[in-house]
Amino acid sequence: MASGGAGLIALVAGIMALGVVSQILGDRFRVPSIIFLLTTGLVLGPLSGLVLPSRVISADTFGGALPAIVGLAVAIIVFEGAFHLRIEDLRQTSSATIRLATVGAAISLVGTALVVHYALAAPWDVSFLVGALLVATGPTVITPILEVVPVRDRVATTLETEGIVNDVTAAILAVVVFEVVFEASAGIAAVLVVFAIKLGVGIVVGTLVAGALWYLIRYVDLSPGNAPRNARLLVLAGALVAYGVANVWTSEAGIAAVATAGLIVGNLDIPYEADITDFKGDITLIVLSFVFIALAALLNFEDLPIGLGGLAVVVVVMVVLRPLIVFVSTAGDRFTREEQLFMSAIGPRGIIPASVATLFAVRLQAEGMGAAAETLVGTVFLVIFATVLVEGGLARYIAEYLDVIPMRAIIVGGGKVGRDLATRLDARGENVVIIEHDEEIVETARQDGFSVHIGDGTDRNVLQAAGAEKASTVVATTGDDDVNLLVAQLAATSFDTEQVIARVNQPENEDAFAELDVETISSTIATSWAIDNRIERPALWNWMTELGRSGDVQEFEVTAEDVAGKTIADLASAIPEGCLIALVSRDGENMVPDGDFELQHGDRITLVGLNESVQNALERFHPAD
Repeated sequence: MASGGAGLIALVAGIMALGVVSQILGDRFRVPSIIFLLTTGLVLGPLSGLVLPSRVISADTFGGALPAIVGLAVAIIVFEGAFHLRIEDLRQTSSATIRLATVGAAISLVGTALVVHYALAAPWDVSFLVGALLVATGPTVITPILEVVPVRDRVATTLETEGIVNDVTAAILAVVVFEVVFEASAGIAAVLVVFAIKLGVGIVVGTLVAGALWYLIRYVDLSPGNAPRNARLLVLAGALVAYGVANVWTSEAGIAAVATAGLIVGNLDIPYEADITDFKGDITLIVLSFVFIALAALLNFEDLPIGLGGLAVVVVVMVVLRPLIVFVSTAGDRFTREEQLFMSAIGPRGIIPASVATLFAVRLQAEGMGAAAETLVGTVFLVIFATVLVEGGLARYIAEYLDVIPMRAIIVGGGKVGRDLATRLDARGENVVIIEHDEEIVETARQDGFSVHIGDGTDRNVLQAAGAEKASTVVATTGDDDVNLLVAQLAATSFDTEQVIARVNQPENEDAFAELDVETISSTIATSWAIDNRIERPALWNWMTELGRSGDVQEFEVTAEDVAGKTIADLASAIPEGCLIALVSRDGENMVPDGDFELQHGDRITLVGLNESVQNALERFHPAD
């Protein structure tokens, strides 16, 4: 490894530059940047030998400053993750999140310890230490995956919340196990007492720091010209102070402190929140890049338990324990079977296990316990490599195969019309987000199980925060035409939304919407049509009403290779009972097909029938790519 002050500076600068490049490559190729970070570290270290100690990571790494560097990096990363966790999102998550962070963590701890002990013949103390560290998934590896795999909000929020909570739990639990085992403490009571003390100290310190930050940013004159910059610096300093003070009070309580401070500050009404968020995000990316590359570069391949034992550990952690944890924790909840399978396939380990294992390895080496240090670091990093590379690299393909990437539809207005529309879209598997500012309506919509973003839908920032940039459809359903018009204008011009639909309450306002080329539904005309159908066409009315309850209408393009060139009669056995092809569109012409009508590749078919039958036919004629 490079030696001397100048060499160390060059090394750190080079790692940071490569980290930025890795982040850019991740965005460019739409894969989690963690993959590029780990690959870069391996190339720098084990593969090329440019940055590689003789054995396991030692106290002399980076001039002896490695524990301090990693500790402060972890503080910033954990604070950032907690800062983005909104209480309103937590309220929308089901009890599955709590079970993942409690029952799931317990299953992970015990299950991992068992397989490490029997597969690698490791002592029980080291096995439980590995098990405690590998409880954590973490936002640093979950969030990059979810950025390129836009699953339903309930799935994303559950995974991110699990990661943030388990980051803290795993770090503190691992420290407790480490101290109990290696400092001769004994008994479950001692473990619980130490755990409670560290968690309590962290919560107290984090709360005090968050309160101080809120007061300083909100009520103290931070200089009119530089107030946003000073607010950003105060938050960064607060995260570091919370970590340092809590650690001085009792070792490793700092992680709980920064998580508490980040959660509280992120949910307070503070000025310059957008500036703080952008700044913290940039700092976190740089710190995360440096730590991941550095730790991967400092690893020795000889420490990795590559063999049947190591393979057994990886397989059990990924293929046995993770699905068990997910299905036990989400049983009886709103998650579909496909969503449960996707969550089972997404459990990568990240920066907390890597960094804390590194800190432990330094201590173990210093105490002459080299074998334990090698087993600890090698096993933890092997699982990190396997889960990040496999699960991170294949996440989007898994999501597409399981069909858990829904269309995002934003509905502005959570009244009866908005909620009824949301119910219908949700039943078709679309990811629906309601924007509403009335607290009573928000509570009603949430009780109905919808994802609700609180705010004014005419505010561009509110639309953006609700996911308008990723939405394919925005619908304005309020009883105020002025509001609906402004929402439609913002969606069409600021976010280039594919489909914008607005409710028009007063027919004379339709011309204003038409000038924006917005699709409109007039409440007055829609009501008169419905009444006319009920009077003149009762059979059609009854059919459409029943279709709205148990049926579906889907329009799609024929993509199945074995369908082109066949007639409707030839495909009779492929069309499920309770479903029919009502319309075929070809070259702009709409046709009602008979049995002799021959389908072609690219035809657009309109299917009408029962929900399940329509879905089965859709999968047959338009299979997933």
